[in-house]
Amino acid sequence: MSDDAMPTAVRELPPVYAPEGVERRHYERWVAAGYFTADATSSRPAYCIVLPPPNVTGQLHMGHALNHSLMDVLTRRRRMQGYETLWLPGMDHAGIATQNVVERELAREGISRHDLGREKFVERVWQWKAEYGGKILDQMRRLGEGVDWTRERFTMDDGLSRAVQEIFRRLYADGLIYRAERIINWCPRCLTALSDIEVEHSDDEGELVSISYGPITVATTRVETMLGDTAVAVHPDDERYAHLVGTFVELPLTGRRIPIVADEHVDPNFGTGAVKVTPAHDPNDFEIAQRHGLPALTIMDERGVITAPGPFQGLDRFEARPAVTAALRELGLIVAEKRPYVHAVGHCSRCDTVIEPRLSLQWFVKVESLAKAAGDAVRDGRVVIHPPEMARMYFDWVDNMHDWCISRQLWWGHRIPVWYGPGGEMVVVGPDETPPAGDGWHQDEDVLDTWFSSALWPFSTLGWPEETADLAKFYPTSVLVTGYDIIFFWVARMMMFGLYAMKHRGPRDAVPFRIVALTGLIRDERGRKMSKSAGNGIDPIDWIDRYGADATRFTLLRNASPGTDVSVGDEWAQASRNFVNKIWNAARFAMLNGATTQGPIPVDELTTADRWILSRLGSVVRDVDAFLDAFEFAKACDTLFHFTWDEFCDWYVELSKLPLERGGADAARTRRILGHVLDVLLRLWHPIIPFVTEELWTTLTGAESLVRAVWPSGTVDGRPPLDALDRRDDDAEERLAALQEVVTEVRRFRAEQGLRPAQRVPARIDGLDAAGLGEFDEQLRRLARLDPADAQFRETAAVVVGVRGTEVRVGLDLSGAIDLDKERARLEKALEAARREVETARAKLDNTEFLAKAPEAVVAKMRARLADAEADVTRLTEQLAALHRMRG
Repeated sequence: MSDDAMPTAVRELPPVYAPEGVERRHYERWVAAGYFTADATSSRPAYCIVLPPPNVTGQLHMGHALNHSLMDVLTRRRRMQGYETLWLPGMDHAGIATQNVVERELAREGISRHDLGREKFVERVWQWKAEYGGKILDQMRRLGEGVDWTRERFTMDDGLSRAVQEIFRRLYADGLIYRAERIINWCPRCLTALSDIEVEHSDDEGELVSISYGPITVATTRVETMLGDTAVAVHPDDERYAHLVGTFVELPLTGRRIPIVADEHVDPNFGTGAVKVTPAHDPNDFEIAQRHGLPALTIMDERGVITAPGPFQGLDRFEARPAVTAALRELGLIVAEKRPYVHAVGHCSRCDTVIEPRLSLQWFVKVESLAKAAGDAVRDGRVVIHPPEMARMYFDWVDNMHDWCISRQLWWGHRIPVWYGPGGEMVVVGPDETPPAGDGWHQDEDVLDTWFSSALWPFSTLGWPEETADLAKFYPTSVLVTGYDIIFFWVARMMMFGLYAMKHRGPRDAVPFRIVALTGLIRDERGRKMSKSAGNGIDPIDWIDRYGADATRFTLLRNASPGTDVSVGDEWAQASRNFVNKIWNAARFAMLNGATTQGPIPVDELTTADRWILSRLGSVVRDVDAFLDAFEFAKACDTLFHFTWDEFCDWYVELSKLPLERGGADAARTRRILGHVLDVLLRLWHPIIPFVTEELWTTLTGAESLVRAVWPSGTVDGRPPLDALDRRDDDAEERLAALQEVVTEVRRFRAEQGLRPAQRVPARIDGLDAAGLGEFDEQLRRLARLDPADAQFRETAAVVVGVRGTEVRVGLDLSGAIDLDKERARLEKALEAARREVETARAKLDNTEFLAKAPEAVVAKMRARLADAEADVTRLTEQLAALHRMRG
């Protein structure tokens, strides 16, 4: 094709793909054109994903990059399939994390939040959010995420705040939110309550101290809490202590008398079978106290400082522990001490401080009925967890959930919508209600747990509590893509609140999503979890800068299987960049040679190679569809990768060169097939690697954008459906498989003989017609670098390949192609080494002592070594014989 006839856009394709300019240009164009903006009035079927909202304090890490890439694949494909697609972005206010960040800033200025006061502090946090928050949203653009920016939400914007107030009001009215004194997890550093899932447990070294309480001995890992003991408990069936139940003992160091009670919670087989009961500082002890009417004595303040009167008052809990032990030892009351004693200790997930169980007046969600509904929705199939084996993890949580402490002693967050009056009145205020005014009325000081507002995300972002067009169109959402590590934090809570808030829709349509697609964690190439502390974290923006967004996405996606951790490394990203360049080079070659999508495909004139590539393309379309429907992203990528590189680039593009050179009808047909295959292939690749495919496809077709092009398994731009061309052609696939086998065997033989890849040698080929490969004679010679046999041809070697029930024989004249003396010396040296290997292996296997003592796997390995060495001897002997024949 002449340069004059070539479209300008094709002529201007650079020889090397440069992603930096392409990515920014296309993304800005996509957003400006409104390609990602959903239409709630559309008659097309809805497909909706709400982005798990990253923390406003955060930045894009590899876990985000993985999950966001998965969601982008799903939404881009559905958009191409004709769905009205909404991928809704947003951020979470991240209560504790954000407050901690701003408090650290204030500390550098020498002030605290208390110096500012609540109102000024909250203003400061909003200022911080405006200046620093949302960096991740800019990074999402770099990754190419097709989110609807017109619908971006924040968990503390006006609409979501209305939703929080309304759900609180409804839950309270239904008796599902209550206020009570309960044992909660308390962080003495963050000075707030924590829910169970905000506590991370680790096995820490501590001590187990056994203390004599007169007639009975108890053991504890937290000696200082004995100052708050109000009983000793034993099991009612434990005969050792039956005579003591109902009696009293003196609590050491305090002078107080406390009872011995019988309670079934006590394990008689653990330790001494007797436990100290500290109701204000242990959740199990609190339950025992409730059953037996025991008092609860708080003996430390919110910072973990001892408040109990006496010599330990004012000591930090960890200072008090050895001091109390020493005092007991001095009195001769220490029965035993075990150090170190490894036991599970809870830590604040935000600051790693050891949490303190604390009796406190807090707000709770009563979860029993809500959790049951969340479990039932998965059990009866209204919500499907993928992969299915991870449903067990979900049930383990919802079936054993405790009431959820939702109040936090913070200033940043949704303030609890409850007002207290001067006479002890309490009023819950909804979003359209006026709070009570007058002297003595004040709002609750606490804010709600961050996960409370996040639990509303699937419907609050769509406009609830109003019945908006978005809510009507896109709820329930289609798929939730999230890591398996937050199935407890978030997934279960969205299920509970979605089913509750949307129950008027009926059981099937009240669920917040149809499918939960769980992903794994990101690990490095050695399988280690990525973290700052391990020093193995990778910044996805760094990869995008170095390798491009497409290569970054492909590296993550090609390893992503449902619920499985994903390992990545720099070498894999480099390989992905090379692959993107491979696609670029193949497409550029095709377009520079006139590949086109214009005009009908000459179905009646197709060659075997044409029929083969179309047959293979059809299989790939079907396989990719099936894999993506099953969230098997790795398998979809692998299928596309091997078709693109191994079949299209390495075979069809090479086979196309001869008809392109011939010109005329052959070239016109080949250009059309190249154009068609590229068209379909770029559509299939687009959700995975959107930028390079957009650049190539718009150049190839002249159309506006791949974003809204039709997915290949449907009608393609008004042409006949792909299935008119993609019928499996077994004959063409068998013929091409035979051709590939012959070419591969000749190439292997050439390599064994030390021929340079581009070096041409004379050859006589027999048996092609009998094998049905007669049409490939010239192409086989091009692919295997073989010249026709001339009058001086003298066969010195032959490659014989059995294909399609017959043999193809390729006779070669290597007499002028290699240095015979040099090659003979090389082969003799290799043969000597192979024979030594045979002798070594046989000696081992003839040794009865070795056979008797060595593990079966070692013996099997030695037998394999012998077989390989014997095969090498045979091969090298044959090659030396061929050299001898060359000498005449």
